[in-house]
Amino acid sequence: MSECCKNVTYTLSIVGGKWKWLIVSVLFKNEVQRYGQLKKLLEPITHKMLSQQLKELEAEKLILRKEYHQIPPKVEYSLTEKGKTLIPIIQLMSEWGKAN
Repeated sequence: MSECCKNVTYTLSIVGGKWKWLIVSVLFKNEVQRYGQLKKLLEPITHKMLSQQLKELEAEKLILRKEYHQIPPKVEYSLTEKGKTLIPIIQLMSEWGKAN
């Protein structure tokens, strides 16, 4: 396998699938989002899928989960510096989609 293919394969193992890219895109445009806001903006994503994707993105240190200890519970998500490195790719995907 070529070096290029290995690098693409690695990237896809981290941010593969449509939901992770859409989550990163929403967080880029809106900076900080609560869980309910993300779910609404990403409709028709299921609770299970959103929860799973957020956990995976957090584990890869692409998003930050900030929990506030209050009632009712409040959790906010935002991009980390590492997560922000995906923005040029998202912008290129958007431009490609618009052109095609």
